[in-house]
Amino acid sequence: MMMFAGLVVVFGAVAGGYLMHGGVLMVLWQPAELVIIGGSAIGSLIVSTPPRVLKEMMVQLKTVMIGPPRSGDYIDLLELLYKVFKQAQQQGVMALEPQFENPHESPLLTKHPKFMARHHSVALLADSIKIMIVGGIQAHDLEALLDEDLHAHHDAALAPSKALNRIGDALPGLGIVAAVLGVVITMGHIDGPPAEIGEKIGAALIGTFLGILLSYGAAQPIAQALEQRVADDEFYNLCIKAGLMALHKGHAPAVAIEFARRVLPHAVRPSFEETEKFCRAATSPAASQQAA
Repeated sequence: MMMFAGLVVVFGAVAGGYLMHGGVLMVLWQPAELVIIGGSAIGSLIVSTPPRVLKEMMVQLKTVMIGPPRSGDYIDLLELLYKVFKQAQQQGVMALEPQFENPHESPLLTKHPKFMARHHSVALLADSIKIMIVGGIQAHDLEALLDEDLHAHHDAALAPSKALNRIGDALPGLGIVAAVLGVVITMGHIDGPPAEIGEKIGAALIGTFLGILLSYGAAQPIAQALEQRVADDEFYNLCIKAGLMALHKGHAPAVAIEFARRVLPHAVRPSFEETEKFCRAATSPAASQQAA
């Protein structure tokens, strides 16, 4: 919603300032200029961007509207990690195999739908646990493996924002294209009355105006919002990595959870007391019976 609010402020401020100068708002409505600029931009995006990136762009635009992970999302994640780590401590890491052989049917994981909705995070945790079950991997090798996974995912997740940013860079040029076409049309009516020539020149200049406004007021800010959302989501996976590394090094589940908690930004990081509270709840007899 903040993205929509920001766009309303941008376009509202431009239109408001224009009206304050005595401008006529309907003069800015030039459908032909929008068709030239918008159609060219969309076509360029399709030509330069693989379908999978376009699909991911649509997904990310929806997630930007929802907002980044909140403190409750991380509480849910830390609670799940604690249950997994506690089971590994009590029964050995081999006992986790039934839970992660098919994560989408796991009695433990499916109790956390927020986590299950993050497909890469599910795969990251499941694949890492499977490697730990296989055994024989040193801590530094596991960390390198996790880093490679996170790096590959991060690069793929940034592709939509980079594609949109390139289109934002191109929009002023497309606006000039629309303006030049408008001038060409004007030259065909050069012998007309001054009012008619002025109207056509004004319509042509609106092409340049729209290209610049759509670039710096919409496309590039939205691209930055997508990039920021990727950065916010990255903490979710970093939290999983920190917890797994602490567990693999032999730390107790509560300590491993503290490692996972400390990588989170202060704005969304659960307090030590909150973390301790749900850790105790997870180890209660009723919770242990449900997990079994």
